[in-house]
Amino acid sequence: MFIHKIDEDLSLKLPDPRDAEEFFKLTDSSREYLREWLPWLDGTRTPEDTKEFLSTALANYAAQKSMTTLILFKGKVAGTAGFNSIDWSSSIAYVGYWLGSEFQGNGIMTRAVSALTDYAFHDLQLNKVEVRAAVQNKKSRSIPERLNFTNEGKIRQAEKLYGQFVDHQVYGMLADEWNNSGIEESS
Repeated sequence: MFIHKIDEDLSLKLPDPRDAEEFFKLTDSSREYLREWLPWLDGTRTPEDTKEFLSTALANYAAQKSMTTLILFKGKVAGTAGFNSIDWSSSIAYVGYWLGSEFQGNGIMTRAVSALTDYAFHDLQLNKVEVRAAVQNKKSRSIPERLNFTNEGKIRQAEKLYGQFVDHQVYGMLADEWNNSGIEESS
């Protein structure tokens, strides 16, 4: 099972169906907070829904289509971060993430996305990592900005959230930029 230790407090791990209960509880306790930017919450009502999601995530990982990881902070599931999709023909990983409300403000997501970016370039040998976030979602946008991703522009009406279209800001990092940035993981 894939486990990537980032530091003493923080790790990324592939999910296991046995994680469904804890992951669902985190989702449920953060539901109102997360609902502003995540369209799938209304379809996640039970631990069984979460177990089905985790099983699909593992199948997609095995098929090399994506890589969903759970963020472990001091041994507790704090959120998720991973590659929503991997375009092998273009050598691009598309990063997505969310963090439970009680774990905000600890630098967790910045470290997790940094580790994923490093993994994409050094282990998977990809050329580009891309992050997309709703223009108004300042917390999500701050992650690639902190990591010096290039703001590549806006995609108009990129996503429908609860009956409204939102624009996405697109951020990209190239392998050679990352390797010369001094931000990459040292592990």
